[in-house]
Amino acid sequence: MMLTHRPITPSAPMPEALRLLSDETRWRLIGELRWSDRQVGELCERLDLPQNLVSYHLGIMRQAGLVRTHRSDADGRVLYYALDLAALQQHLQSIGGALALPTQATPPSSVAGPVLFICTRNSARSQIAEAWLRHLSGGRVVTRSAGTAPASVQPLAVQVMAEAGIDIGYQRAKHIADVVEPAPTVVVTVCDLAREECSATLDAPLCLHWSIPDPVAVAGDEAQRLAAFRTARDELRMRVEGLLSLLPFISINGN
Repeated sequence: MMLTHRPITPSAPMPEALRLLSDETRWRLIGELRWSDRQVGELCERLDLPQNLVSYHLGIMRQAGLVRTHRSDADGRVLYYALDLAALQQHLQSIGGALALPTQATPPSSVAGPVLFICTRNSARSQIAEAWLRHLSGGRVVTRSAGTAPASVQPLAVQVMAEAGIDIGYQRAKHIADVVEPAPTVVVTVCDLAREECSATLDAPLCLHWSIPDPVAVAGDEAQRLAAFRTARDELRMRVEGLLSLLPFISINGN
C-alpha cells in the first residue's frame, strides 16, 4: 500500500493573517505595542517613523481588529493604541492551523525583582492585576500594587475575582511610597491618570502602560457596573498572561 499526503498550501488560500503580519512596518508596530500601550507620537519617536506612515498602518490594523484605541481618562484629546492580544492569538492560530503546526505551552516565567501595578486609587484595576500575576505565575513572580491616591478596594472587584476562584478580599490599598522597597524591576501603570502623574517620578528599569478603562467610572445599575468589572478582569488576565510570556525577554543591566 502506498501512503499519500494531501498538500497543505495549495488546498487553501494564504491566510489573511499572514498578509497582515508580513508587512515590516506593521511587524515593528506590533513588536512595540506588544510591550506597552502607546500614543501615535510615541510610536513615531520610538520607531523613528513618520507619523503619516504610522497612522496608515495603525488604521489597517484597527480595521482588522488587531489594534484598538482608548481615549485617555486623563486627557480626552489623547488616544492610546493597544494590541488586542486575543485577536493576535486568533490570527496566529489561523496561520498555524493552515500549516497544521503543533502548539506549545508557555513555560513558567520569573523576573529578578518585584512587578508593581499602579492605578490612581489602587481600588480595582491594579488590585486585580496583582492578583492575576500572583495566581498565574504560581507565586514565582513577586507582585504588588499601589495607588497615587489610594482608597478602599472595590467590593465589585472582590466579587468578580471570586467568580474566577481568586480571593482578593484580604488585599489592601497602598500608596506608592509604601511599596518602594524592594525596588520593582517592572512597573505597569494600568490607568492613564496614574501614568501621567507618575511618569516623571518612576525609577524602575522597565515602565509599561496598559490603558484599561476604569470600571469604577461606569454608571448604571448593578448589572451594568458588574459587567464593566468583569470586562476589566478579563482584559487584565489577558494582559498579565502576555506579560508572563515577555518576562524571559527582560534583561536588566545593573551598571
